[in-house]
Amino acid sequence: MIAVKDKYLDGQTDIVNKGFLVNEIRKDFPILSTTVYGKPLIYLDNAATTQKPRSVIDTTLQYYSYENANIHRGIHYLSEIATQKYEEVRKKVKQFINAEYEEEIIFVRGTTEAINLVASTFGKIRVKKDDEVLITGLEHHSNIVPWQMLCSEKGAKLKVVPINNFGEIEIEEFKKNLTEKVKIIAVTHVSNSLGVINPIKEIIQLAHRNNIPVLVDGAQAVAHLKVDVQKLGADFYAFSSHKVYGPTGVGVLYGKKALLDEMPPYQGGGDMIKSVTFEKTIFNDLPYKFEAGTPNIAGVIGFGSAIDYLNSIDLEQARLHENILLNYLTESLFKMNGLRIIGNVKEKVPIVSFIVDNIHPHDIGTILDREGIAVRTGHHCAQPVMEHFGIPATVRVSLALYNTLDEIDRLVSAIKKAREILGHG
Repeated sequence: MIAVKDKYLDGQTDIVNKGFLVNEIRKDFPILSTTVYGKPLIYLDNAATTQKPRSVIDTTLQYYSYENANIHRGIHYLSEIATQKYEEVRKKVKQFINAEYEEEIIFVRGTTEAINLVASTFGKIRVKKDDEVLITGLEHHSNIVPWQMLCSEKGAKLKVVPINNFGEIEIEEFKKNLTEKVKIIAVTHVSNSLGVINPIKEIIQLAHRNNIPVLVDGAQAVAHLKVDVQKLGADFYAFSSHKVYGPTGVGVLYGKKALLDEMPPYQGGGDMIKSVTFEKTIFNDLPYKFEAGTPNIAGVIGFGSAIDYLNSIDLEQARLHENILLNYLTESLFKMNGLRIIGNVKEKVPIVSFIVDNIHPHDIGTILDREGIAVRTGHHCAQPVMEHFGIPATVRVSLALYNTLDEIDRLVSAIKKAREILGHG
């Protein structure tokens, strides 16, 4: 183990020389100094939600302490300040994912609501009886259930592109399913359960050759990959603030302007209208047509601070750091007898799912928790993935830019301890 770690420490020194100081980064996240059961917290559940830097916490506190007001409809000072800060975040998101227009950025509650919005509006006008919606065997429940509901309502068929035993999409099967019956494709950019990166650009190009629009679930991608929606060619792209160091309850739906213009509103209420009479309502322009009611103003402003934080660090070096962590974790786990990594492929983000012979993942997770280590156990809202591999659940370790090699060492030691306690040492 020491020899292996020395190799990775050399790599980490290279990162330090280029300006990525993980120990300095960690100081920006107050929760990382927390103790759990008397032991330093090791937070390895970043795919569920990331921790928040002090700047995001302070920005949210600043809003509620000194700037709290509703937006868009007020002419008083506080409302104008809140509106300005809220709309500035739309510009930041546009730049962050390289959208063409600000009005292509729709604020929602999260990835789940973004997908439901598209299914309930675009899906309803595009999908008819006997049409098909195409998804893959890697999807999170949030990118399965809305399409099942749409297909049930319309009398359409939900078709699933299978995955192989490595957790990769069978691209040849994908090609075979690109028929004129398919009206929309919904696919994850990165598997939340396995960390597998899908060939999204190729998928979109193949779909567009057949005039099929594509929605991409980017919830797990944006924190680890440089996402450029114009280069990808995505018709819709959905992601959540809380997985990129921002507050919960905020998400983004990117959509091509022409498609958003075509779609009916998702919900009715305040701010999504120009005028209302009992006889007729005239809907608002983009993006407000899809933002009914008072939004999570503090959350959006906090999300803007998270984007500022990411823009303040060397993201290229941060991603190199994450790759070093991923490789070190993978090699360390491979050395353990009776442990099997699920979805061990070359193209992946720092998410590792594994099982240990004859031990339920929940039992391992409980013992790790007592060692101060937070991991996720279960089916990860991806039950079809678990079914494909013939397992009920996995232990999922998901890393972020503030994790360290020493934390991985402690994780490995704790897994060994769990096996000893459970009689499988």
